[in-house]
Amino acid sequence: MKSMQTSGLRRAASSGPVQVIAVTGGKGGVGKTSVAVNLATTLASLGRRAMLLDGDLGLANVDVFLGLSPRYTMAHVLNGERTLEEIILEAPHGLQIVPGASGVADLANLSAVGHLGVVQAFSALSTRVDTLIVDTSAGISHSVMQFSQAAQHVLLVVCDEPASMTDAYALAKVLSRNHGVSKFHVLANMARSPGEGVALFDKLQRVTSRFLDITLEYIGEIPDDPYLRRSIREQRPVVVAFPACPAARAFKKLALKADKWPVPDCPRGNLEFFVERLVQRPAPRLEVVR
Repeated sequence: MKSMQTSGLRRAASSGPVQVIAVTGGKGGVGKTSVAVNLATTLASLGRRAMLLDGDLGLANVDVFLGLSPRYTMAHVLNGERTLEEIILEAPHGLQIVPGASGVADLANLSAVGHLGVVQAFSALSTRVDTLIVDTSAGISHSVMQFSQAAQHVLLVVCDEPASMTDAYALAKVLSRNHGVSKFHVLANMARSPGEGVALFDKLQRVTSRFLDITLEYIGEIPDDPYLRRSIREQRPVVVAFPACPAARAFKKLALKADKWPVPDCPRGNLEFFVERLVQRPAPRLEVVR
């Protein structure tokens, strides 16, 4: 079994680095999945080999946003019924979707065999991937921590609601103090007026600069656009359904920025390295006997 894993990792290492972006937000309802879907779709339209992983293992909904009906999900991969390639769905512009497994236990609760299965599933993937977007679940659950600390870039989605700002701060605090995440890209979503995003960012940065040792980078705002709400009802990415609307144009600007984010050299940029970090267990604490 170990030799199988090693050969898979060697194949992956030769395929080049992969940019991994975790889209998170702390609070539910900030439009995180919409951001993940439209960012991934736009990157695919730019010619990037993009993959979107639905990281919400409790209430997976990326497939709903895209009007897809997956027959198989990560649950079938984890129990050995299907390979990762067999469950991948194709969305507009060739975007690859890895459907989440609703109701499946947190990755942290998988057995050692289950962890190895996840690593091997990605190791055996022959499809080239340039960018992996991970849509995390809401809140500060362990799975959110896992996906965020394993990614190279964390995109923090906020909106003009007190709970959104509070939860974004709480998420940044836990990730920085317990998981070593020191940089966050901040995106303001559903902005009702120009400049609202900058004001939200300044508010968040004033608090984090006082209490946390992290770096925040403002990467823009997505306007509160009726065409975006309509595209969600129609189960299509707004960048496909209404490419000229304000929200679609904003997503295109976001994708062009994200596409320029640095991609670490191997092995840090390796897709399987991301998965190994995703499923790794904390190092056991040594007890001193007196």
